[in-house]
Amino acid sequence: MDGAVVDVRLWGKERGLSRPYPLVCHLLDTAAVFGELWDTLLGPGMRERIAGAVGLTVGEARAVLSFWAGLHDLGKVTPVFQAQAPGVFDSLRGEAGYRFAPGAEGERGFRHEMATHWALASLLEELGYPQGRRLRDGRQLMTGAVGHQVAQLLGGHHGCFGGVLKGREVLEASAYQPGLGEEGWAKQRRAHLVELRRVTGAGAVPRGGLPAELAVVVTALVVVSDWLVSRTQAIESLMPPAGWGAGGGQIDAHWRRSQRAAPALVAAARVGRAQFAVEDFDGMFPFSPNALQADLVAHLPQVVADKGAGLLLVTAPTGEGKTEAALYAASVLGRAAGARGLYFALPTMATADAMFPRVGRFAATALAGERAATLLHSMAWLGPAGGAEQAAETGPGGEVSADRVTALEAGAWLRGPHRGLLAPLGTGTIDQALGAVLPLRYNVLRMFGLSDKVLIVDEAHAYGPWMHRLLVRLLEWLGAFRAPVVLLSATLTGRTAGSLVDAYRRGAGFPEASRVAPCYPGWLFTDAASGEVSVPRQTGSGRGRVLEVSLRRVAWDTADAPRAVPRAGGRREALREVLRPVAEEGGTALVCCTTVAEAQRTFRDLRVAFPGLAAREGGLRLLHSRFPARTRQRITAECEAAYGKPRDEGDVARPRPASVLVATQVVEQSVDFDFDLVVSDLAPLAQLLQRAGRGRRHARGRSGRPGWALPEEEPQLVVLDPLAGDRGSEAPRSWGTVYDAGLLKRTSLALGRLAAGRIAVPEDVQRLIDAVYAEEFVEGLDAAAQAEVRRMDAERQAGEMAEAHLAEMVGICAPADVAGDLHRLSRRESGVTQELLTTRLGADSGRALCLYEQADGAVTLDEAGTVPLPDRGRRGPSRGELVQIMAHVTPVPGAWLRGDMETFSAPKGWEEQPVLRDLVLVRMRCAADGAWSCRLGQRTLTISDVGLEAS
Repeated sequence: MDGAVVDVRLWGKERGLSRPYPLVCHLLDTAAVFGELWDTLLGPGMRERIAGAVGLTVGEARAVLSFWAGLHDLGKVTPVFQAQAPGVFDSLRGEAGYRFAPGAEGERGFRHEMATHWALASLLEELGYPQGRRLRDGRQLMTGAVGHQVAQLLGGHHGCFGGVLKGREVLEASAYQPGLGEEGWAKQRRAHLVELRRVTGAGAVPRGGLPAELAVVVTALVVVSDWLVSRTQAIESLMPPAGWGAGGGQIDAHWRRSQRAAPALVAAARVGRAQFAVEDFDGMFPFSPNALQADLVAHLPQVVADKGAGLLLVTAPTGEGKTEAALYAASVLGRAAGARGLYFALPTMATADAMFPRVGRFAATALAGERAATLLHSMAWLGPAGGAEQAAETGPGGEVSADRVTALEAGAWLRGPHRGLLAPLGTGTIDQALGAVLPLRYNVLRMFGLSDKVLIVDEAHAYGPWMHRLLVRLLEWLGAFRAPVVLLSATLTGRTAGSLVDAYRRGAGFPEASRVAPCYPGWLFTDAASGEVSVPRQTGSGRGRVLEVSLRRVAWDTADAPRAVPRAGGRREALREVLRPVAEEGGTALVCCTTVAEAQRTFRDLRVAFPGLAAREGGLRLLHSRFPARTRQRITAECEAAYGKPRDEGDVARPRPASVLVATQVVEQSVDFDFDLVVSDLAPLAQLLQRAGRGRRHARGRSGRPGWALPEEEPQLVVLDPLAGDRGSEAPRSWGTVYDAGLLKRTSLALGRLAAGRIAVPEDVQRLIDAVYAEEFVEGLDAAAQAEVRRMDAERQAGEMAEAHLAEMVGICAPADVAGDLHRLSRRESGVTQELLTTRLGADSGRALCLYEQADGAVTLDEAGTVPLPDRGRRGPSRGELVQIMAHVTPVPGAWLRGDMETFSAPKGWEEQPVLRDLVLVRMRCAADGAWSCRLGQRTLTISDVGLEAS
């Protein structure tokens, strides 16, 4: 390589700085921080795996990979990038050494990270990096092509990897991409590379490439390093004096300054390592372990000591302490794997919000080291946890010096989604983890955030074919990382359990299928080192119970007016009958409805049926998703206080006052509610058992239950079934496609077969769940019933296959299929966004913000007219105003928000806020009777104490 001197006029950062920052300084800063992250963020096992993959010692690998990290912005030595600072560029463009084709400086589509990829493919070959083999047509086989893989890896530091370059493109790069400039620009790129290699001591040449999972780790560290040193405060503190040059040891001096600054920059980011310090269950929790937990305490540590970390599957009924079992297991697995933290993934935002403080209490008691914790879901920034984190990330020096695109991306990471999974501890929704296996920008950051943590997945049974297939792919990657995983479920079929366990094993290198037969309650374990699946351990239950199931055959009359006489044999009559003991003798009951509209009608009907109950504060409550966010939060908090775990002996000294909660599926998962009676519309068996788990969940004793709810060990589940007997096989039209018709029919038939209407919990649960899904379920039915169920099954299976196929089509490939080409992690179909995960596949959803037009013309966020609509013009709303706006947003069916509508236009500046862009601002007007309403196409939207409704 030639001996050109680094030109310090070539800038790397400029926006928001006192003067342009030399590119060579930014490259050195990034290399220094990468080295610090290598030392403090990666565990010893990961460092050894990376070093082994590239064929170097750990020390050599540290130097070489730090050198790579510094090279990430080498593509800024191009006329396209330098032209973005005209004052600097004017001093270069007239010199003979910086020639470029006419118009090349204007090719803004050729971004600097792309230039890095194109330039390094040949430069690293000059250093002797293995280049692998090419096909006759010039296509590069990436297996063994170390130089090209590194170039592609560093070209992906803005979140997407470029495609593989052909041989002629590498040899004649500037002819294909004039934006690279001519030979003088190439000489400067070479000079920067040579100096960076010298200073970092990266003379060793790697002999092998990185497998996909390790390439993800290295890419993520490069991204984090780049962003940490791009903050204006960090740059200004390292800014060389005016007149600074590249000679006389000044580059070496800057390298020393960068190395001294790196530890503080990394420490301030709080992306360090937690330590699973406490080993004993008693040291983690203020109570003794129950049967399930005690079995894990007695046996799991030795299993893990013998085999190493892996995947643990725990199956047990609701109320059996699976959360504490999972946290204890995470501690055992985390210590064995040298993990740096955990992420607790849950199915909904509400369950994540509730789990966040529980994980925090566990961390305070059982963990040491860095314990920064994040709450992660699409609306987490509205709550105290999100607000606190964002506030901590702003202020002096919090800005990012970058071109506009980089600033937006880096800012988003520093304040939320991209950075969230990098914190040692996280609690959030499952979609935040599954985003790692969609080809989204910066999916490598999500993947890296999970690669060295314990992932706990709650309610592993709760995801449809689409999300299940993505979970399977995620487990393949975690198996490749050898990352510990804990799966929790109350109702998981053996087939589903096998697919999850085998996915992890495949990723770890064991493609043959296993025979997984989970015990209930119990646990099984597979390790990443051998792929062996342990013999499932059946555990006892601290609260064995007999579930008394009353199957009520009902006509579906929810549309009848509340004051209409209930029909004989109808749902309304059945509800009055089963709830009468609650109203007359006290106690609590849950009524779980299939749709929001039916929950609203049921609430109104019960208000008429039991006026005394409705008149008493807390006597009749309604909870569903179609309330404004602040209202739903308030109702949820009231429910937690009224139906939650007893706080002291006074709570169980007498039965609770009469109270009925009418709700939808929002109460089905991960909420700690306890009712004396559970009434549910027909649903698939797994969901019914989940709901039944809210019945007499906690021990309140004889004194704490009404007489009609004794004995406590025999909870009651009343199922209102429109399919039973001769009522027909079609579900009510009002249910739409909420549940699969075949599963409803199978469940109805299975409940009808129950001996004496009793289910022994936990003994009968696994058998019933497997039986309802079994192909041979139809045996014994008459010919007509068999044909009907088989038809429904075929429709369900076709839908499941379509969803699974879509997941395969849009998701990233398995780690073994990357074959060195990182572009396979970025290729995507149009329409693939995070929103695919945050809503149920195929669900037609939208978000409405009701704005109330007052008599004087003012527009407010509330009916009373006390909260004006924030409108600060082009500046857009402040963060506090954003929180206020989003607290009034209501999720609604998308069909409500199409067609001719009475709406407001969004104020100026709102389009700059991603969370506001798809809001529909609904114009609500007050009628003479005080009711607020709005016309939406063929519908009239009203809001009242039952939430939003459309008629």
